[in-house]
Amino acid sequence: MTPTLRGIHHVKLPVSDLARSVDFYTAVFGAERLADADHVDRDGRLYAVILRVPGLDPLVELRLEPDQARASAGFDPITLAVDDRAALAAWSAHLDALGVDHSPVIAAIRAWLVVLADPDGTRLRLYTLEQHGPEVAPAEDDPWITRA
Repeated sequence: MTPTLRGIHHVKLPVSDLARSVDFYTAVFGAERLADADHVDRDGRLYAVILRVPGLDPLVELRLEPDQARASAGFDPITLAVDDRAALAAWSAHLDALGVDHSPVIAAIRAWLVVLADPDGTRLRLYTLEQHGPEVAPAEDDPWITRA
């Protein structure tokens, strides 16, 4: 018998600059840094921070791993759910106001999405819970959804 899981505790993203990434996730997603959960090595150097992001149950860990951050550029490890195309329009306006580069609304396999990249080029997808039917062809060659 398989033991029971209780959900996802946290997700971990590699970054090359903790301060810059914390600023990005705070501005874009309204994240709150949980300073009492800072990861500090024996020499007192900060190497990871934990963020609480409104609307997400798992916490987000930003881990100082510059080589891994460079290697992951263009990869999209996280897809975040939004309600519908109106929510994507609101996100697009929010990203525009912050000067964050992002895709237009793209037809995905079953729904719509907007893609943005964090400061290290890790792509984050905003994906609608609202679905479309087979009459909408997915955009397979859009540069925002193909690996750079």
